[in-house]
Amino acid sequence: MPSPPIVRDANFRLVSEFAQPDAKRRLSLGEALAGATAYNIYRNSLGQLILDPVKAVPASEMWLYENPPALASVKRGLRESAEGKTVYRGSFAKHAEE
Repeated sequence: MPSPPIVRDANFRLVSEFAQPDAKRRLSLGEALAGATAYNIYRNSLGQLILDPVKAVPASEMWLYENPPALASVKRGLRESAEGKTVYRGSFAKHAEE
């Protein structure tokens, strides 16, 4: 299976102009990183960098992403639920443990 493209939206906007690294070669990215907690970093032969935001998946839930039929089933169920294709099966309260 081919890898998905890294650049998924080519509409970039300038966030900071002429940013220079400090003595330890660090750049402050400030508000450019709003909302994300981890990144994959890509660099091309010209030295251009792309920061691709990522989220971690708990190991106990990774099985779902490693099982394409199960993931497709979950996505189908979520889509059907969003479309209102649900069936009321009554209350399951009597099965709940406190």
